[in-house]
Amino acid sequence: MKSHDNDSADIDICVIKSRRKTFAFKITKDQVELRAPYQATSEDIFKVIKKYESWIREKVEKEQAHADKYKDVPKLSEQKIRYLTERANEYIPERVRYYADLMKVTYKGITIKKQKTRWASCSVLGNLNFNVLLMMTPPEVIDYVIVHELCHRLEMNHSKKFWDQVERVLPDFKQRKAFLKENSRLLNKLLDDDN
Repeated sequence: MKSHDNDSADIDICVIKSRRKTFAFKITKDQVELRAPYQATSEDIFKVIKKYESWIREKVEKEQAHADKYKDVPKLSEQKIRYLTERANEYIPERVRYYADLMKVTYKGITIKKQKTRWASCSVLGNLNFNVLLMMTPPEVIDYVIVHELCHRLEMNHSKKFWDQVERVLPDFKQRKAFLKENSRLLNKLLDDDN
């Protein structure tokens, strides 16, 4: 891992080389990461940074604006998280059973977790994990996440076939999905790293 000097002195760019074949940026309010192929030269890296400089600036500014917007959001207490977990353990399995029967799919276990990186996941073995923060969203959004994960029991990818399966069960899934995209930052700010 190393920092890369560029003409934009006010933007720190951390270059990470790996076995990947293409360049990719990851931008947060604190840092810009450029993931590059091992064989990329300093000149290659400089060209990529110059090419996307205005886009990088725009993204950094947007990330900083989001951080300022949500800086005063109160964090959930441990007591509140426990309460939401109890509610989730009662509510989510019931909805999973309903949709699994409707879709004629099977699953193994259900786990409710506190996590900041994803809303839910489905393992190859059929174990389902759900984020406790789903209990802060409307019921129709929870249903969308459940259907999304159960569709992975039919398609372990996000191909057109997968999304067709989701739409077959929830024709309005795009609106439900949009809610998560629009509110994910706010909801995740409710979790403090110390919780």
